[in-house]
Order: sequence, then structure tokens, then C-alpha cells
Amino acid sequence: MITINEVQEILDEIAEEFPSELYKDLNGGIILLPQIKLHKKSVDDDLYVMGEYRNEKISGRYIVVYYGSVENLYGNYSRSRLKNKLRAIVKHEFVHHFESLAGEKHLEIEDEHQLQDYLRGKQKKNDGK
Repeated sequence: MITINEVQEILDEIAEEFPSELYKDLNGGIILLPQIKLHKKSVDDDLYVMGEYRNEKISGRYIVVYYGSVENLYGNYSRSRLKNKLRAIVKHEFVHHFESLAGEKHLEIEDEHQLQDYLRGKQKKNDGK
């Protein structure tokens, strides 16, 4: 099991890997929250939200990583393997940030396709019962 402090330390290391120019307009930076977050369309409480990009009028633009979700799925990974997973999560959310700045939604569309694949898989499983 990995602690929230260890995940924060890894996220800090990852954040330092990115050039400062990438943080343009990401005024809230990268935030680690303690909770597990399930996707609102999770069928069997098995579709975790690992991270989110947020663009809010009051709070601004920032990336959230959910420790509880990370710990639940990757808590038994080696530090190196976990760092790779966290890096992928942060990169994914950075793409949402860049697309938001550019007025694009390609990754949102791709995420929606993956959600639809998940839901179809659940439907097939339930139909087979």
C-alpha cells in the first residue's frame, strides 16, 4: 500500500519533469485529493476516475489526481511502475488543458468513446446472465 504522502512526492517529481511553459494558464497546478472517485456512469463501482482537468470560473484551471482511486487500483505497484501510471494520468490531463486552451475536444471525444465501450461491455455481460 502506498501512502498519500508518497503519491504526493511522486507527483511533485513528475511535475518537475515538465517544462514550465506547459503550466501556462494552469493557475491551480496539480492537486492531489484523498478520495476515491467513481465515474457517474460506473455500473459495478469499477470505473474509477484517476484524474480530472478542471476549468472553473472561480478556481481557475487545474489538474486533480484522486489518491483513493490510484491507491485502489495501483497501490500494490512498485514505485517505478506507479510513477509511470501517475505520469500517464498527468499527461492525459495536460492534453485536456491544452485542448481547452485551443478550443478543441479531441481527447474528450476519445474519452467518451472509451466510456461507451465500457458501457457496451457491461451490457453484454449483463445480457449473458
